[in-house]
Amino acid sequence: MVAGSGRTYRTVYRHLLTRVDPEVAHRWAFAGMRAASRVPVAPHVLRRAFVEPDPRLRTRVLGIDFPTPLGLAAGFDKNATGISALGNFGFSCVEIGTVTARPQPGNPKPRLHRLVADRAVVNRMGFNNAGAEVVARRLRQLRAVPPVHPVVIGVNIGKSKVVAEADAAQDYATSARLLAPYADYLVVNVSSPNTPGLRDLQAVEKLRPVLRAVREAADGAAHRHVPLLVKIAPDLSDEDVDAVADLAVEEELDGIVATNTTISRAGLRSPAALVAAAGGGGLSGAPLKERSLEVLHRLAARTRGSLVLVSVGGIETAQDIAERLDAGASLVQAYTAFIYEGPGWARRVLGELAASRSRRETDRPS
Repeated sequence: MVAGSGRTYRTVYRHLLTRVDPEVAHRWAFAGMRAASRVPVAPHVLRRAFVEPDPRLRTRVLGIDFPTPLGLAAGFDKNATGISALGNFGFSCVEIGTVTARPQPGNPKPRLHRLVADRAVVNRMGFNNAGAEVVARRLRQLRAVPPVHPVVIGVNIGKSKVVAEADAAQDYATSARLLAPYADYLVVNVSSPNTPGLRDLQAVEKLRPVLRAVREAADGAAHRHVPLLVKIAPDLSDEDVDAVADLAVEEELDGIVATNTTISRAGLRSPAALVAAAGGGGLSGAPLKERSLEVLHRLAARTRGSLVLVSVGGIETAQDIAERLDAGASLVQAYTAFIYEGPGWARRVLGELAASRSRRETDRPS
């Protein structure tokens, strides 16, 4: 059923959705997922079709039980409007956001473009979101009624565009204070290319006060330790990756999410005119595969198991997931592959991952 749904989706995507503005298509698809999940008995039906409940995939990370190591990366559900619905399509974790302390409309449209030949997406959304107060209220309502099928909730926070760099730490702390009580873990996003100056905060001397302010605000508001991670860009030099890793260990962070989107356009298959028409912003999808894996290897060697590593970027297959886990990641996240492959993608790759693990166990010498 999943394989058939995948073929149907790819046909619809190729002949219909690619003719629609990508942001409009995303809005339609996400609205459809939420609507389907609200129909009585639908969650049960959807989970039978799209969730891979294999005990071999269970993992415990950050003190949290994850049914599988595959989560949905930040950017899909910016405002916490469809967490449970997305869980019905095979993701054990949904990282919402990026959320900012102040609501903001994001960058002018069009701001989302497909590069189909590269299985990639270019976005310059600019942290469009309803703001931390609104998102916190939605999360509070979600937490008020224990779900039948719980989904791990990560909350990704960023700097409000109108806030000066000098005030960034307090801006992040405001979001943390509002959102941490309802988050299973928090991610400090200092690596999006779509907020002017944001990536400058990856410099150690600027990042340290942000992380300390978020830690204090989050744990104080939640009255517990809230796992805290930082998300970094693939465009950092190797030396800067090492520096952030050292800082994360020194500041006793719980982990690093690697990596965000890239500003590079090197090695793309799409015609140069199409790439130019897509404009600036962050590139996600298959072209990130190699660099994301390189950064993961470097982080694993640098931190030596002292931090949880979440690998993101170019993950499309069960083999990609296995490779990231073998390289030192505890969890993986995807986004662009879900867009290109459709609702059956998560179950398919997780089923293949479980089968691969079963073969490994069978082939292991007794």
